[in-house]
Amino acid sequence: MRKKIVAGNWKMNKSLEEALSLTSEVVNMVRDEVRGDVEVVLCTPYIYLPVLQKYVQEVDRISLGAQNCHHKASGAFTGEISASMLAAIEVPYVIIGHSERRQYFGETDALIAEKVKIALENGLKPIFCCGELLEQRQNEDFIAIVKDQITAALFDLSAEDFGKVVIAYEPVWAIGTGLTASSAQAQEMHAALRAHVAEKFGAQVADDTTILYGGSCNEKNADELFACPDVDGGLIGGASLKSREFTNIIKSRM
Repeated sequence: MRKKIVAGNWKMNKSLEEALSLTSEVVNMVRDEVRGDVEVVLCTPYIYLPVLQKYVQEVDRISLGAQNCHHKASGAFTGEISASMLAAIEVPYVIIGHSERRQYFGETDALIAEKVKIALENGLKPIFCCGELLEQRQNEDFIAIVKDQITAALFDLSAEDFGKVVIAYEPVWAIGTGLTASSAQAQEMHAALRAHVAEKFGAQVADDTTILYGGSCNEKNADELFACPDVDGGLIGGASLKSREFTNIIKSRM
């Protein structure tokens, strides 16, 4: 049975004081209000991860995640963080291949595939991001474009390793724009991606794969999006910076 996950991607936001306050609020709200088997992942800036560990340990269902890792084990890569460093501080999740990494830092499918592999080698659970640009959405082959991203980054993995990956479908045209894929559009893509996984790894692996929706998901549309049979939760951006709204989104996945 696949996991239900709601992950918050803080991106480059919050002072240390704000981070401590937000985390404390989310922990308390989740502990008091959230039932069921949904897992919550807070993907914060690197420097806050060790400090926030003691907060999230108060609630079993809450974990931390990093927003990126380097594709090499170590070396002269000033300013970078390795997968082994994240594992050493017991951070279980890492976002890989986010559209902003692809757009602003030129990350290619080949590079992202390396990151996925080294994350898995170090016992991390990759949250692998995929999605299409607006001009690609307007192309009749937009589903094939996203399937190709999954093929390039994940299909060289063994079925066992693939089973440790969480997929996050984020239509790039809906990230930070206020636009959101309709529930029908989200379900169409999620179902197509699950069928694509089934062709490679079999129906059972595909059925066990968690596929999240991202892209301006908020407390007003989360219920409808999460009701789709192939949408297993969300990767939440701006709304994850507000404890009340983020918790309400989490409750939509109960």
